[in-house]
Amino acid sequence: MTGDIAVLGAGLHPWGKWGRSFVEYGTVAARAALADAGLEWADVQSVVGADTVRGGYPGYVAGATFARALGWQGARVTSVYAACASGAQAIAAARAQLLAGLADVVLVVGADAAPKGFFAPAGGDRPDDPDWLRFRLLGATNPAYFGLYARRRMALYGDTADDFAQVKVKNAAAGALNPYARYRKPVTAAEVVASPVVADPLRLLDICATSDGAAALVLCGLDYARRWGVPDPVRIRAVATATPRYPRTELDLPDIATDSAASVPESPAAFRPSLVEAAYEEAGLGPDDLSLAEVYDLSTALELQWYEDLGLCAEGGGAKLLREGTTALGGRLPVNPSGGLASFGEAVPAQAIAQVCELTWQLRGRAGARQVPGARAGITANQGLFGHGSAVVVVR
Repeated sequence: MTGDIAVLGAGLHPWGKWGRSFVEYGTVAARAALADAGLEWADVQSVVGADTVRGGYPGYVAGATFARALGWQGARVTSVYAACASGAQAIAAARAQLLAGLADVVLVVGADAAPKGFFAPAGGDRPDDPDWLRFRLLGATNPAYFGLYARRRMALYGDTADDFAQVKVKNAAAGALNPYARYRKPVTAAEVVASPVVADPLRLLDICATSDGAAALVLCGLDYARRWGVPDPVRIRAVATATPRYPRTELDLPDIATDSAASVPESPAAFRPSLVEAAYEEAGLGPDDLSLAEVYDLSTALELQWYEDLGLCAEGGGAKLLREGTTALGGRLPVNPSGGLASFGEAVPAQAIAQVCELTWQLRGRAGARQVPGARAGITANQGLFGHGSAVVVVR
């Protein structure tokens, strides 16, 4: 049995701050994906919802919430929470059902109505929750960690504030071409540097916003796709959801300390690279086979780190790759041709699904002005709290 599954349909609700329920956004995206697939809601046999913990109680049971909104029709439901990796892990759950023969058609939906400002933990005392602890003990918001990442890169590799700004310039140029993006205006490096400092050395335009938005996919087995008249569909070939290894010697969200390596040797690969390596191994591909990538650019500095984690260059070579124009639209291997989170903002349960939507459109050759010529293979990468991560390989 092949591990490939087909993407029959992809749909988004535009990102922004709309002031409505995440259920409404998800329903719009789901119907768009069904229309793209040429299927009716009644044809769907399973719904997998990526959860949001901020949308009130229904956010915790997103599969049933979206099934109810679309109209009860007996489909099985699954709800998945993995923080920022929720969408990709929802795809993994759908893929498992399809390969196991439990369903012929699965709808995957993620949507969020995010709060204004940075994310904060829910109320109440939870001393066993590292996310709650880092706020209570350190007052460390997410941008504080982003600033630490950036300072680390500056100290180790000589990255500069201008390098970080150029990531935003690149992604804003791509986002200006994407009708689903929240921010559709090119920016200059001077505008990035002139924006307010949030967590030194990062400024407001170095850090992604929080947004409302939704994304959905209609997935099926390859035989079903052929019967439906799609002999050469875009395929999901791998979904990696590896966890970190002990000891962890790099500070990472939401931890406030690292593990000691005094008695236990360090792992040969850190968390993010090991996640990507697992995806490459499962797909039988490597970085040289990629046409494009969609990565989790919570901050401009973090995008540079992903270049290295994806194996696009050696450790410390991310800024050089950027300066050479390799990762821009028109470059040898564009990264975030959608515009990335820099242009969309975070709608946590939807963003990993939206990444696969972008790869789907790119591999179909239907990405419009941001099209990567001849795109045949792409990878997505996301990292969530508590050791959640995901990498998805999509091929044509």
